[in-house]
Amino acid sequence: MAQQFTSQNIKKRTAVLVFLKGSTAPLVLYVDAPQELYAEVLNLMKSPSPVMVEKETSGPLKKVCFISNQVAAVALQEEQYIQ
Repeated sequence: MAQQFTSQNIKKRTAVLVFLKGSTAPLVLYVDAPQELYAEVLNLMKSPSPVMVEKETSGPLKKVCFISNQVAAVALQEEQYIQ
């Protein structure tokens, strides 16, 4: 018998996607404040000098590090998941 999923079981979360130059897949980062991380990466992309970015996340990637001048794009992605 298939389990019934109600709207109470379905949750939403927002991931920050960081696309790096030369990479085919983005880094998918789950953090407590995705809007703030998005704004931070966006500001770093505007910076004329490269900066090393190191973040701890709560998703499958526990810690990530990249150089700001290697970021090609950044995006917010809303996802549904079952809890």
